Amino acid sequence: MPYRLLDDAPTADVGFVASGDTLAACFQAAADATLAVMLGNPEAVQACTQRTLRAESDRLDLALLIFLEELIFYKDSESLFLRVTQVEVTQRGERWGVEAQAEGETIDPTRHLLSADVKAVTLHRLDVRQVDGRWDATVVLDI
Repeated sequence: MPYRLLDDAPTADVGFVASGDTLAACFQAAADATLAVMLGNPEAVQACTQRTLRAESDRLDLALLIFLEELIFYKDSESLFLRVTQVEVTQRGERWGVEAQAEGETIDPTRHLLSADVKAVTLHRLDVRQVDGRWDATVVLDI
């Protein structure tokens, strides 16, 4: 599993560390972890619709935050669970950009095991760094 839940996150929060051999794989793992916090059976999400997610910031950790907030936005605004299928993370000068392809479907409580209603990605402990050649992202979600 390319992510692990944090045991010491605040009570109304869920935290995880997502890892990957590349920055894109790390962001992919963070998206997978976010979906897994919201949904007990993320593998049940079918590819009925597609969305392109974009995020940009002068800080890598904030680019991740904005990227994950896109998943929450679609859950809240369109009742969509989205599974990220492809991620590209780029740096142009001082700016970080994220572009991802996602597919998913309308929330269906008869098939989707709803677990936590993620409200936001917090700044608490937010971090993205390279460790021993791998990338790690620490994220805490407000539930």
